[in-house]
Amino acid sequence: MREIPGRRRRLRFRRGRRGAGMEGVAKTVPGQLDAALLYATAWGWPVLPGVGLRSGGARTDAGTAAVASCACPDPECVVPGAHPFDPGLLAATTDARMIRWWFGGRPDAPVLLATGGRAPCAVSLPAAAGARALAALDAQGMRLGPVVATPDRMALLVAPYGLERLGELLYAKDSVPGSLRFHGDGGYLPLPPSVTGTGQVRWERAPLEGSARPWLPDVEAVVDALVEASTSTPGGGSRLAY
Repeated sequence: MREIPGRRRRLRFRRGRRGAGMEGVAKTVPGQLDAALLYATAWGWPVLPGVGLRSGGARTDAGTAAVASCACPDPECVVPGAHPFDPGLLAATTDARMIRWWFGGRPDAPVLLATGGRAPCAVSLPAAAGARALAALDAQGMRLGPVVATPDRMALLVAPYGLERLGELLYAKDSVPGSLRFHGDGGYLPLPPSVTGTGQVRWERAPLEGSARPWLPDVEAVVDALVEASTSTPGGGSRLAY
């Protein structure tokens, strides 16, 4: 399933030597190549480089693109830098040699996770609604997996789910805000330490230390809180760039 809208009916990578635990590794990954190798070879997540931004775009000290132009041919691209182009999404792999070849030639390319299949899926929502959802889930004592953040959105990584399963969940809701995105089969998600047209991608909740592969909750465990937070947050409803 491709990324679909809802039905309407900090931790950063730092330079240095690698630590022993998974959180320690994440802290010391210096760039996109090592990050991509970590995701693919240690965690078994298929990745590929995103199209990236055109050279010469001005950026702030925080890494946010002040003038962000996608490197793809579409002058009105609504997700600048943050989507596959060449190679296409189906090329996503866990093969270290291919990843080294891709990112060796394009060291600044965003790292994209190909969601679905045996890889993680995700549910994303506007940043303000995401912060409210995390607070609600924490108050419930819910165990969460990694959470990815950009300046304008958050994405909770969840265990793989299929279209039929997701459809049943959404059908049971009175309404699902259009600002929610469900990244399943055929979808993708930029991972840290990528920089896209909206700015720096970072861990809002980093993978826990000591895990060979990050633990992921089922989508059923988090979807109610995400729907409620999106519905109740001003501006968290249907406004979406794409």
